[in-house]
Amino acid sequence: MFEKVLVALDFSAYSQNILDCISRIPGIQEVVLVHVVDATHASKLGWTHGPHIENARIVMAEKKEALEHLGLRVHISVEVIVNVITQGTVPLAILEAAETNNISLIVMGARGINPVQELLLGSVSSSVIRNAKTSVLILHFPSVPGSGTASVCPGDRTLFSTVLVPTDFSISADAAFSFVKTMPGITEVILIHVVTRAESQQEIEATVQDARTRLGEQKKDLEALGIQATIHVRVGDATEMILSVAEEDNIPLIAMSAAGNDWFHNLMIGSTTYTVVRRARRPVLVIRTGLEHDTA
Repeated sequence: MFEKVLVALDFSAYSQNILDCISRIPGIQEVVLVHVVDATHASKLGWTHGPHIENARIVMAEKKEALEHLGLRVHISVEVIVNVITQGTVPLAILEAAETNNISLIVMGARGINPVQELLLGSVSSSVIRNAKTSVLILHFPSVPGSGTASVCPGDRTLFSTVLVPTDFSISADAAFSFVKTMPGITEVILIHVVTRAESQQEIEATVQDARTRLGEQKKDLEALGIQATIHVRVGDATEMILSVAEEDNIPLIAMSAAGNDWFHNLMIGSTTYTVVRRARRPVLVIRTGLEHDTA
């Protein structure tokens, strides 16, 4: 499932929190640590980028040693972009590293060093989730470590123990649900469907009932596997309802298909999924199954 994971580090406080959570990913065996040095612009301190590159290698070696103490196999990669025209961008370097190393999951922080905090999602993370060919786990942290905020990985609870799974019943959402069923470490799944449009009260009621029936079938599938399941049907804005249930039930992880019945396919990720990733206060797993542009 997620045996080989790529972790993109920018050495911010958020990056350290990511490393603190890595061992909570069930089934993980191998980690590829990637740090990208953007040498396409002059150093802010007026130096060459040599010291930055050398320091990055030293820091990455320290991170590697810490993860190896947890029993993980670790490889490090310090990628240097010298020419943006010939070598691309930071997100492209991360995506190329993921493809080269046959990665099953990319793990990133929601913000990193991006100063535009109100966007709630750094530009690098945003670009990676839009264009990745594999699943991406975005870890959100309420505040920078050291502020007294509890870790998102408390105690011995695995990150994937309880998962909120939104569905619009599209082909890609069904594929994501099938993917979730095979994820190790899951003990409980909360299923949610949001009715976002209807012409009349009668149509709303009929759609809600149909959704309950379909979620009920998925619940039976999960319970047959020994996984506890709860269903929610909401009416309103999809993003608002998903985030509301996540907060109400204190869900440690939201898992969503990379696309669904959205028309926003030109971004290579469904608009609801992207908005949830951007606004969530907890980790979000964006699942790619190869059906990102299929609909029911």
